[in-house]
Amino acid sequence: MAHPRSRRMRALAVPLGLALTASLGFLPNAATAASQDSAPAAAVTTDGPLLSYVVNTTPGHAAVGKVEKAIAKAGGKVIIAHEQIGVIVVHSANPQFAATIRTVPGVQTAGATRTAPMKASGTTDVGKPQKIDLSKSQLKAASSAATANGEEPLEPLQWDLPAIKADQAAKVNPGSKNVTVAIIDTGVDDTHPDLKANFSAKQSANCVGGVADTSKGAWRPWDPDSDYHGTHVAGTIAAARNGVGVAGVAPGVKISAIKVSEPETSLFYAESVVCAFVFAADHGVEVTNNSYYVDPWMFNCKDDADQAAIVDAVGRAASYAQRKGAINIAAAGNSNLDLAAPKLPDASSPNDSTPVERTINPKTCWDVPTQLPGTVTVAATGVNKLRSSYSNYGLGQIDVAAPGGDSKQVPELPAKNGNILSTMPGGDWAYLAGTSMATPHVAGVAALLKSAHPKSSPQEIQWLLKEQADNPGCPTGDTTCTGTKHVNSHFGYGIVDALDAVKK
Repeated sequence: MAHPRSRRMRALAVPLGLALTASLGFLPNAATAASQDSAPAAAVTTDGPLLSYVVNTTPGHAAVGKVEKAIAKAGGKVIIAHEQIGVIVVHSANPQFAATIRTVPGVQTAGATRTAPMKASGTTDVGKPQKIDLSKSQLKAASSAATANGEEPLEPLQWDLPAIKADQAAKVNPGSKNVTVAIIDTGVDDTHPDLKANFSAKQSANCVGGVADTSKGAWRPWDPDSDYHGTHVAGTIAAARNGVGVAGVAPGVKISAIKVSEPETSLFYAESVVCAFVFAADHGVEVTNNSYYVDPWMFNCKDDADQAAIVDAVGRAASYAQRKGAINIAAAGNSNLDLAAPKLPDASSPNDSTPVERTINPKTCWDVPTQLPGTVTVAATGVNKLRSSYSNYGLGQIDVAAPGGDSKQVPELPAKNGNILSTMPGGDWAYLAGTSMATPHVAGVAALLKSAHPKSSPQEIQWLLKEQADNPGCPTGDTTCTGTKHVNSHFGYGIVDALDAVKK
């Protein structure tokens, strides 16, 4: 979705050659359990703001059960306990809840997932969507070109497909129905004519608040006029080749929607994202698309107890999804930052209350889920195979790149719009730009790789993405681009190649 703030993803990526990290060990300064005599006080106050917390403990029924008893004594209400990863979602109005529960034996990290009180019940695109006018002569030209070439009616406007050879790949292998890409986002309009044939309702849910709601349609956008982000992402991944509208990178695979955005604010809180990764893992998803960062912090600093708990909780859930066979793809962000710099500015956090300007150390402050171990970090490019002007970059921080659009790079007719055309709620189509738009191109190619290599692990799929990518190399005279022809700060290992994914 398009909000005034730029939802930059992928702050600091993890080192190249990402091996899966154990679900519990990747927080270098995780809090250790206190001694057995540090039990919470019996009397607690509950007159503070109602906040949501994540409490992270040793996985397993017995360990989680003991901590749940302490949570109740500390004035907390357990919303859900993910026993398999040791993450408990709690609501409490006790101002001392986090400090109290951190002293409980077995609790490793704990913290609030937000800074503003809960209300009853973010994304990485740039600007507002530009809907297409079906009466324009440009569309008539596109339709004529499509008919002549056997393409989808709006495909001539999709410069991004030939940019990664997805149009050629579809003729070889459009992807398998046995592969599902979960879109962790603002929801998906599964009634769209370009999406309904490939939509998997049984792998879809509304995870807002931390508990999966699988009732019919729960995964759809709260407000189609503002929560269009997930639907746009869905079309880029797997819009069907059915003679209607646009085509996706992997038009033969399945897509599912796991909604995590809060109504009205469209913020993505940790408890919802944890639910999404766990749900995807437990429902056989092969790829997750993550075009967002976990609110309210652009970077979560591990020397802050609350932010460390967010990194821990979401990290456990993402690692669980990887262990169950899913490769996680995430956007690098739209702030034009060098993610390899020794320090970075953050003037937008926390974005659910009053932001405070701060300078962060990328080594200890992570963009989540982008910088989590095993995640594929994606930068955006334009039609000229140059880094998009807004895209984050950084040597050793970007894994691969893909078309995300750039108004400064304009394609030839009939396309003429440098942004990415895809599906919108209500059976519509529109152009958007951002690393949010680049990420689903990579998710689509990952789905094609999984279709061609069904027994490959997430690590192997990631290696193939990198090995098959085409690197344009650093542009002459661009001092922001560092590295080599094979691996550099703008493209990582290169721009993904859909044709190689189905032929090699």
